[in-house]
Amino acid sequence: MTTAPIDKLIDVMARLRDPEGGCPWDMEQDFETIAPYTIEEAYEVADAIASGDKAVLLGELGDLLFQVVFYAQMSREDGGFDFDAIARAATEKMIRRHPHVFGGQAIDDADAQTRAWEAHKATERAGQDAGNGGPRRTLAGIARALPALVRAHKLAKRAARVGFDWPTTAAVIAKIEEELCEAKQEIAAGAPAARVKDEIGDLLFAVANLARKLDIDPEAALRGTNDKFTRRFAHVEDRLAQRGTTPEAADLHEMDALWNEAKAAEGKAASPSSKG
Repeated sequence: MTTAPIDKLIDVMARLRDPEGGCPWDMEQDFETIAPYTIEEAYEVADAIASGDKAVLLGELGDLLFQVVFYAQMSREDGGFDFDAIARAATEKMIRRHPHVFGGQAIDDADAQTRAWEAHKATERAGQDAGNGGPRRTLAGIARALPALVRAHKLAKRAARVGFDWPTTAAVIAKIEEELCEAKQEIAAGAPAARVKDEIGDLLFAVANLARKLDIDPEAALRGTNDKFTRRFAHVEDRLAQRGTTPEAADLHEMDALWNEAKAAEGKAASPSSKG
């Protein structure tokens, strides 16, 4: 009988962790040391999706799946859960959270499903809090390991669901202006770095809330700007190289002019009326 691909992968992981002839690096890992690799693999999946290269995506998804198999193997060695238990838990959760598919409940549209999904999650969190003998925590379950901008968006979105939110977009913009003013005051006063850091954090949190109010993913927005900055700075370097120089040897005025050149070229390319 042919071995299923997932079973073969589980067997490979077991061999890698086998004290007799396994891989020394794999054998010395634990949950804490593997966690950063899992985060990295998730980002590489996102990059592969953005690239549109399905072959690369296939490989990256395999790497991410391998992370789950790695955790399952380490847990099984300690007498804990295994891969099948992970799969069962995921299956049960998806069935539980989709009663309109696996039960008799009706859902009108995707928005209604999103609300129902969050309601199910809130009920589960409430049960966990009660089991721990504590009050319900609105913000519980939002991982601290998330990128700070993603977590800011999720925290504010969760709080908004219980009514803790600015009433309008204009109110958020006013908050951004307030936080920027406070940051400027601390900087001008020569405040300790810790206080300036605190004000900058408040400013970034307010900007993340503006994105949320406008239904914009702040992480995606910043990622796009990072790509744009990289692209335009590469143009600056290329044009300087054509002149036989480098950014280190050029002055800011020259680089700024080339930056604006790149910006103008992008604007022209994006214009529907552009004739090239």
